[in-house]
Amino acid sequence: MRDLTDIEVPGRAGPVKLRVARPPRGVSPRGVYLHIHGGGWMLGGADLQDTALAELAAAVGVVVVSVEYRLAPEHPFPAGVDDCEDAASWLVERGADVLGAPARFSIGGESAGAHLAVLTLLRLRDRSEPSTVFIAANLVFGDFDLSLTPSARAWGERNLVLSTPIIEHFVSSFAPGRSPEELRAPHLSPLYADLRGLPPALFTVGTLDPLLDDTVQMAARWRAAGGGSELRIWPDGVHGFNAFPIGLARLANAAQLAFLDRIHAGRSA
Repeated sequence: MRDLTDIEVPGRAGPVKLRVARPPRGVSPRGVYLHIHGGGWMLGGADLQDTALAELAAAVGVVVVSVEYRLAPEHPFPAGVDDCEDAASWLVERGADVLGAPARFSIGGESAGAHLAVLTLLRLRDRSEPSTVFIAANLVFGDFDLSLTPSARAWGERNLVLSTPIIEHFVSSFAPGRSPEELRAPHLSPLYADLRGLPPALFTVGTLDPLLDDTVQMAARWRAAGGGSELRIWPDGVHGFNAFPIGLARLANAAQLAFLDRIHAGRSA
């Protein structure tokens, strides 16, 4: 895989590993994309999508940095969020110099990674560090309400990558021992957070995803809070569809690349 390397940055619980994909040689980076992988907060790693992230680096002309955050159940909340926040803080403070890229940062992730990406932006903002340092958010079929939105609750046992019991298992492993009311706390479920001061975002989801309502409701609340919000709903897309070798995935992924390219080129979202 072209120009993929691992680095470590300081974290509150020890070093945090970052997987780095660079644009092709001879291409001057236009910024940095901080990627947070999915997997229900329990599965996967920073190298989960090496091919896709290398393609993103080449297509958008950015350095892509993917976070190897600690996973549940061995490391429940707030461990994974802490690691993502520490990676983002390092990026803001030192990343541009170390990575040789302009200080124009975007962030994104899939599923649990989209959830962690939003919590990371909120933490930076609430620490009085300008989350506007991040100029875009690419949020793909995220789980934004850990108490379950209506679509997630009503889905049932039909297993199209996700089902209601699978979502409940992931949530109880990530944030154990909490009631539905406790799970709706904004520091756990960003759907209920104050979303003011966040960057323009692209929201992506398929119609056959139990988390459909999470994306639709989050996109609406994001826009109502004053942030730019684009919503793309893909017919017959299941959870994780953008990783499948199908035409729908190619279209959805192309839309994400176009969004990030537009932002990093300085054109209006």
